[in-house]
Amino acid sequence: MLTTRDTAGHDHESAAESSLPKRTLLLAVARRGLPGVLEASLVPAAVFLLTSKLFGTRWAMVAVLAWASTMFVWRRWRGRRPPALVIVGLAGLAVRTLIGVVSGSAFFYFVQPVATMLAVASLFVVSLAFGRPFIARVAHDFCPMAADVVTRPSVKRLFVGLTVVWAGSQLLNAGATVAMLLSLDTSSFVVLKPLISLAISALAVFVTVRWALRVAHREQLVFAAV
Repeated sequence: MLTTRDTAGHDHESAAESSLPKRTLLLAVARRGLPGVLEASLVPAAVFLLTSKLFGTRWAMVAVLAWASTMFVWRRWRGRRPPALVIVGLAGLAVRTLIGVVSGSAFFYFVQPVATMLAVASLFVVSLAFGRPFIARVAHDFCPMAADVVTRPSVKRLFVGLTVVWAGSQLLNAGATVAMLLSLDTSSFVVLKPLISLAISALAVFVTVRWALRVAHREQLVFAAV
């Protein structure tokens, strides 16, 4: 849990505590982010490319859906309850695959996630308009915070700023996706799309971590065992 530093401790303990947020956040990002990148972006891209070369575009779309469904069943079999967003994402992929297979168009198949990106960006913006930045709602999943920390003005400003950052990353990703769809062939798009999306997400994560650490240092916040 993120809480206020106890200034009564020894100097060497304070030094150790001050280094804890950076190490903890970076490890948490790596543990949560890297498996998701492989499962949701790089492996599906490889599956699509290989299957399309062997059996054509329609079967490649079906193969990607089969991969996502297999991973979903694997989680359930191991007793891991998939997050609601994963279930929604799988349902969206099923609809996307149906439209792609029926139309036979790779463009219609790949352009559909742009609508999701725009919807997520809109959600972020609307949450700001209502004074309830969306990042504040998901921050506790990555870093539980004490009640007094959440109400601090600097932390509230952090949530607002990071909500803007992630809304911008969604818009940038959507724009890059459309631009690549209009200018690249399918094979090039499948290779470059996950790499560009990863770069945009990595930049947003970098900004998030650096900004959060700066606020934590200024507010003298540390991670405490719970």
